[in-house]
Formats: sequence, structure tokens, C-alpha cells
Amino acid sequence: MTAETSQTLDRGLRVLKLLADTDHGLTVTELSTKLGVNRTVVYRLLATLEQHALVRRDLGGRARVGLGVLRLGRQVHPLVREAALPALRSLAEDIGATAHLTLVDGTEALAVAVVEPTWTDYHVAYRTGFRHPLDRGAAGRAILAARQSSAAKGAAKGAAKGVGKGGTTGAGDPAYILTHGELEAGASGAAAALLGVTGVEGSVGVVMLSDSVPERVGPRVVDAAREVADALR
Repeated sequence: MTAETSQTLDRGLRVLKLLADTDHGLTVTELSTKLGVNRTVVYRLLATLEQHALVRRDLGGRARVGLGVLRLGRQVHPLVREAALPALRSLAEDIGATAHLTLVDGTEALAVAVVEPTWTDYHVAYRTGFRHPLDRGAAGRAILAARQSSAAKGAAKGAAKGVGKGGTTGAGDPAYILTHGELEAGASGAAAALLGVTGVEGSVGVVMLSDSVPERVGPRVVDAAREVADALR
């Protein structure tokens, strides 16, 4: 005998699974097509999921998995931090600057893991839980650059648009972003987005007390972001 199930709950879970399987999010129309239901039903599902922070919608209307999904399991953040710490520790010690893993939380960037260097005389104090707008600071700008690159590829398979100053890969992807004085006077930052981690938007970066970022820091941050992404897959 088949157990009774909730059709609404089933659809909501299917929405989460569909969003978790895409890096660039889905529109209401795309979700409607994939679920085989009308747009009104999708709007109601998204509104309910948004209230619980399980889904978020960007300015373009694309729905993505929200950080509320992580909060459902109290051990998820510690596990994310644990997976990222080896690469962050190596980055901090190598560069001599504070390293951090930052994830998207709504319209903000949220630092979920921070490692400070042990051998420097001074470094920038950057704490887990620190928040700032996505469009300020290297960590948020790197995420936006990767988002724009993904959108541009999906629309026309053309060259990605950059955000802020930084470097690019040979394929045109935004490799890293450099900023100065955007979050703290006298501090410079470098960050690279996490790529290829389904359902997670984030970046790995460093912040240092300097007027400019040494040339080798950008590529080193890209390597660290790749290591963290591999650990999270």
C-alpha cells in the first residue's frame, strides 16, 4: 500500500533539488517547465521557501538555493569550514595575510571561515561572521564577477564581463579580483570565486594592510579557491 504524501511538499523539495543542480539559478518559467506546473504554483512555492531562507532570488529574478539550507543541518557550516581550513591556512602562511572563505547570504557576503597568519608582526583582523555588501570588497566582487561570467556564457557563449580590477583566465573567466580601501581604509584585498561547486556561491581571498597587492597574490588566491572547491565537491 502506497503511503499518503503531500503534493505541495513534494514540489517544494523538487524545487530545491532542481536549484541545487544548477550553478546559475532558474527562472520561474524554467521551474514551471521542469515541474510541469503553472507559474502561479511556482511563485507560491518560491515565496514560501524564501520565507524560510531556503531559496533566494537575485535582482534578475533567478532563484537559487539559500543559506537556510545550510542552517537546516547545524553541522554543515563546521564541515564547510573544516574542508576549507587546510587551503586557507596554507594561503595565510604563504602570503602572510588573513585568508577567508566567504559565501553569499542574500545580498551580502558572509565570512564563514577565517585564518590569520602566525608569523607576521601585524595583519588585518577579519572575523568569522563578518558581513558586507556583495558589491564592495574583493570577496563579494569576485562572486559577482563569476555570476556575470556564468550569465554571459549562458546567454551568448561570449566573453564574460568583469567586475572591478583583476585578472582573467585564457578563457575569459574572471580569475581574481583586486580591491583597495573598500571595506577598511589602508587595506587591500584579493579574492577568487569558488567554481564548480553545485549550490554554493562563494569566494576565497586574502586581506592585507597594503597600498597594493603583490603580483603573485592573485594567482595564489586562485589556486587556493580551486583547492577549497575540490574539497567541497
